[in-house]
Amino acid sequence: MSDTQPLDIVVLAGGISHERDISLRSGRRVADALTGVGHSVRVLDPDAGLLAGLDARRPDVIWPVLHGASGEDGALLALLEATGIPTVGSRSAAAGLAWSKPTAKELVRRAGYATPRGVALSKETFRDLGAAQVLERLVGSLGTPLVVKPAQGGSAQGVTVVDDASVLPRAMVAAFTYADSALVETKVTGTELAVTVVDTGDGPLALPAVEIAPHGGIYSFEARYNAGETLFYTPARISAQSAARVAETAVAIHTLLGLRHISRIDLIVDADGTPWFLEANVLPGLTETSLVPQSIEASGQSLGEVYSALAHAAVTNN
Repeated sequence: MSDTQPLDIVVLAGGISHERDISLRSGRRVADALTGVGHSVRVLDPDAGLLAGLDARRPDVIWPVLHGASGEDGALLALLEATGIPTVGSRSAAAGLAWSKPTAKELVRRAGYATPRGVALSKETFRDLGAAQVLERLVGSLGTPLVVKPAQGGSAQGVTVVDDASVLPRAMVAAFTYADSALVETKVTGTELAVTVVDTGDGPLALPAVEIAPHGGIYSFEARYNAGETLFYTPARISAQSAARVAETAVAIHTLLGLRHISRIDLIVDADGTPWFLEANVLPGLTETSLVPQSIEASGQSLGEVYSALAHAAVTNN
């Protein structure tokens, strides 16, 4: 199949996670970009009729844009793999590893890359061992400031920066709202970056890093998806040496976690130039304010051009 041949593509968007609305916005943007370069695109919301619908009209390729547990934990991806239809993005096993922030951090740490010290706590452990005593031990071990986040999930939902220990109980409750486990980690100060890694068949390549500078100092859900809440600099305002190190680190982590086609690796570069790994996103946001589209455009390519190449890569290397 030619890399320029029009494809019949199903974009999966929506789902039932906390990030449903963001997924729908991402899906529309992907569909528009692919349609604009000549592909035939259907946007489907996964439901009880999905598998029968795919059997009735099998597309050339499926592009899941399902943020949150409904798409990123690997379960739905495994079902899509069972259909035999090529799929854009990481396979289910790798997605499951990256979905668990503590697991991804441990794999990255073992490989010798920097990642903030942290502790993962289940809601049951937090309750059964006594919340007050647990929090006291956490502060004694990790100090402050801290970042508390759901151990799974994205879009900064349930994330709190804890500058004072008195805020920690409320931060834990916020994290447990979105997941059954919370990750408490030391806060690294530096330049926050998002690095898109793309592989259209010639090996993974890091696109220009996006520097994130939220007006409120915290890259919250609102800062991510409300236009004007955050300043973005692409490429990031870092030295050429730091940019090269960041790109190398992002590609290495993408490869280490077994990711495929496209990912976003989130890092903080400290004052010494060390990149600290925060998390890996296997189905990153692709909305009008998301970071991946900014990175693609900064690389001198169009969204349609890159998305089309990724769709063809999925068909070629299924």
